[in-house]
Amino acid sequence: MITTVQTLRFQNQTLMLLYFIRRLLQGLFIVLLVSIITFAIMHLLPGDPVQLLLGDGKIKMTDELRAAIHAKWGFDKPYYEQYWIWLMSLARGDFGESLVRRGVPVREMILEAAPVTAFLNIISLLIAIAIAIPAGIIAGVRRNSWFDYATTFSSTLGVSLPSFWVALMAIIVFAVMLGWVPPYGLKTWRGYILPVAVLATEQMAVLARVMRSATIETLTQDYVRTARSKGLVERLVISRHAVRNALLPVVTVIGFQVAYLLSGTIVLETIFALPGIGRLFIDSLGRLDYQVVQSLVVVLSALVVFVNILTDMVYAVVDPRIRIE
Repeated sequence: MITTVQTLRFQNQTLMLLYFIRRLLQGLFIVLLVSIITFAIMHLLPGDPVQLLLGDGKIKMTDELRAAIHAKWGFDKPYYEQYWIWLMSLARGDFGESLVRRGVPVREMILEAAPVTAFLNIISLLIAIAIAIPAGIIAGVRRNSWFDYATTFSSTLGVSLPSFWVALMAIIVFAVMLGWVPPYGLKTWRGYILPVAVLATEQMAVLARVMRSATIETLTQDYVRTARSKGLVERLVISRHAVRNALLPVVTVIGFQVAYLLSGTIVLETIFALPGIGRLFIDSLGRLDYQVVQSLVVVLSALVVFVNILTDMVYAVVDPRIRIE
């Protein structure tokens, strides 16, 4: 009997490892495909990055100078060769140098901007989880109560309103009219308040709706009725049986919301003038800074793929049935 249990456990671990390797290979393929598409789009955009290197026309452009700059940055090579050189450098961890900020490595620019974006994303997501999960559970347990109606209305409102409109209204009300927080920039820690609040608002709305629906559905399952029929305290029925199983779809949504957070950060960092990854991306895109844009897209896509794989791994912790399957 012990040998059979050990064999089944080893088989489950092997299957999980194979599944992880397969997902990792799929993720690498997706990142490779994203890098190809990004490289093609950047080189199809109108404009000449060489002109950006020469400034606002103060330096006279000659054929010799243009050819020298093209050779310096590899623009004289065929596109497929340029892509291969960039991809091999990227695989070695070398993101190249910025075309606009001459001599500054792209990796250094990303590391300078990453802490702001990471802080915004992590804090807003933690706040959303801390508020939305309990609210969704209470709303699901106390269905059709005033708290349920208030949570449903707030969630619907939060999902419906665009984040950029909420950001602009928040600046007008809390920064301009009331003067409680600065409208833009990060001169003090108070500059984080509005961006974090706006980012967390829509996340709370989505997570609360999903948690409420999952809780209501879980409470109707047979194993919950069985637990109640055995005389288990209602608090334990909800915490041990209902909530844990209701968390599975919420974990899925959290994994998907990471991609939204990254894209939403791009918009909010531009509105609030925050020196993060989003603003760096927009500024570099407007200046045709190929190296920065391409590297940022690949890094962000790799992060999204990693989070999705991590979400799949968390499934097995939240729901033991997945480990058996």
